[in-house]
Amino acid sequence: MGYLGTLALILAATMLLAHFSLQIGVPAVIGELLAGIILGPALLGWVAPSHLVSEFSEIGVIILMFIAGLESDLTMLKKYFRPGVLVAVIGVIFPIALIGGFAMVWGFDFTAASFLGITFAATSVSISVEVLKELNALDSRGGATILGAAVVDDILTVIILSVAVGMFGTGDGNKWPLWLTLLLQLAFFAVIFFVVKWAAPYLMHLAERLLPGSAVMVMSLLLCLTMAFLADQFGLSAVIGAFFAGVAVSETPYREEVDVSIGAIGYALFIPVFFVSIGLNMRLDGLLQDLPFIAIITVLALLTKWVGCGLGAKMAGLDNHDAGVVGAGMVSRGEMALIVAQIGFDAHLLDKDFYSAVILTIILTTLIAPFMLKRALRQGGDVAEQ
Repeated sequence: MGYLGTLALILAATMLLAHFSLQIGVPAVIGELLAGIILGPALLGWVAPSHLVSEFSEIGVIILMFIAGLESDLTMLKKYFRPGVLVAVIGVIFPIALIGGFAMVWGFDFTAASFLGITFAATSVSISVEVLKELNALDSRGGATILGAAVVDDILTVIILSVAVGMFGTGDGNKWPLWLTLLLQLAFFAVIFFVVKWAAPYLMHLAERLLPGSAVMVMSLLLCLTMAFLADQFGLSAVIGAFFAGVAVSETPYREEVDVSIGAIGYALFIPVFFVSIGLNMRLDGLLQDLPFIAIITVLALLTKWVGCGLGAKMAGLDNHDAGVVGAGMVSRGEMALIVAQIGFDAHLLDKDFYSAVILTIILTTLIAPFMLKRALRQGGDVAEQ
């Protein structure tokens, strides 16, 4: 029964460190990740990577991606389709090309270099949204474009990640010949369309008519876990199934109810364990020699999103100020990049010797991003200095 003490220790540490992180204006996820570093082999050694932590973290990332899909606003995407697509596509291409190219110069092989680029193609705009709300800029053209682009960015990153893991990873999902893998992946996207268009609305309506009060929540979990399982069976990452299950439920009238109930389950137990598991895999002893790599990747991570997404915004017709806001608002990597990095690590696509350096870079970009966005907003003269 020692696992009960391990879970209790993880939950206590994540709750306290998330509290202190939020208190000083740092995202809660940073505190939860720090809990894993402190409790794990890097410092105290009280908690080690284990089967329990691995299983809980796998459920955690699936729930987290389901929530990400659930919170994807397709209405916003439809309204700002052209600027959203341009911003997201160029903002994904730039990191993959430039960071991947740099990694190959640094000595990475093509697969590892490409995956490093995919890791930094991810964007997490939850922090940017808080800044936009704080400065009353969420409804501005730049703010609305960020929200639309975030949906496309999430979809692109999840698809590219899943295909990369299916084709190049060494996990259980990579067990078919390449031609069959691609065929199965195409078949799965047909399944996604069917679920989003017909299956999810019907099943969620059916659940509402059932007597148990938790039927709607249970049905949404069934969709999430079933889609994740099918994605894995089709040679893709399970997260793509969970993500599109969330997108499917988001298009039903039960979106808010499911978001509250599933969020309560995920953020109370499984998601904190996932972020702790990332910290448990980190090592601090080699970071000093990796400082040049960390510095260069951090600069590239900031510039590729800022310039790439800003360029996409300009191409969509936004002025210089709004393009700068969009570029800065898409810089934050946050939990999306952490998810990509961890999945790549588990699939042996991310070199364990650079794992800690990559995680630290993600943390740095996440911390720097809000300051970039505030500066971009104030440069236009429409936000008062605080």
